[in-house]
Amino acid sequence: MKIVFAGTPEFAREALAALHAAGFEIPLVLTQPDRPAGRGMKLQASPVKQFALDHGIAVAQPPSLKLDGKHAEAAQAAQATLQAVQADLIVVAAYGLILPKWTLTLPRLGCLNIHGSLLPRWRGAAPIHRAIEAGDAETGITIMQMDEGLDTGDMLLMEREAIRPDDTTATLHDRLARLGGRMIVEALELAACGGLRPVPQPAEGVTYAHKIDKAEAAIDWLQPATQIARRVRAFDPFPGTTLQWAGETVKLWAASVLPASGEPGQVLHANGDSLVVACGEQSLALHTLQRPGGKRIATRDFLQSQGGDLPARLG
Repeated sequence: MKIVFAGTPEFAREALAALHAAGFEIPLVLTQPDRPAGRGMKLQASPVKQFALDHGIAVAQPPSLKLDGKHAEAAQAAQATLQAVQADLIVVAAYGLILPKWTLTLPRLGCLNIHGSLLPRWRGAAPIHRAIEAGDAETGITIMQMDEGLDTGDMLLMEREAIRPDDTTATLHDRLARLGGRMIVEALELAACGGLRPVPQPAEGVTYAHKIDKAEAAIDWLQPATQIARRVRAFDPFPGTTLQWAGETVKLWAASVLPASGEPGQVLHANGDSLVVACGEQSLALHTLQRPGGKRIATRDFLQSQGGDLPARLG
């Protein structure tokens, strides 16, 4: 079976590596254009592109696949490349570009997507973040047949994964990436022998995982401590949650819920390695903080760097 793989971040690289290790023929990889990153803002290849180049796989990086608009010429070139490859299937994982109808119908077996949730819950761009933020007990991977909707296609395979009480998006992402890699290999082995059985998504239980906005990072101390603590885990490693400390924006990376109460935002006390702040319900113990340009450090070390002075309130 000849496969074109479309993906960009580490989540997708795991799937590409699994397919490569399983011996599938992958003549072409689609990934997003190189982006500036790091302090020097130098152009960097995506994890998927890096893997493809390391393993001698051809790479195409069209800025869009829409055959009209300002990137029409690049999209038309990508179309010609895909037509020449004559793939049986396109596998998509966190590609980041919309696949127009011509791409969905081009391969003999269409396009399969590796989605990081139990569809139809958390369709959209940030399913791992939103599952943690919402307090879900579990999530998983759904392998789906792509259609023109937003994660609306028929389900082919699904496996569940528990969300642990201490999971961040980073830790849960890594487990789901490995699960997705194993499942897509299984799906393609089934596809090769006609063993996939499409199941339409139920109409009930649809939710959307909207893209994470940096504006969501600021902590609202009027919210319950449990909700803030979930967001801290959900926004690790990006974009992090932030608080205002003596006019400075500080990131909070680890916290836990305590039963103490007070006025929202009030600093109740410092106790060992934590600083306790009242919330709308209960309070939050802050364990790991980061000043602008600094590293993540324990709250005890952060307080020592501030001379031990505690503000009465946090913004």
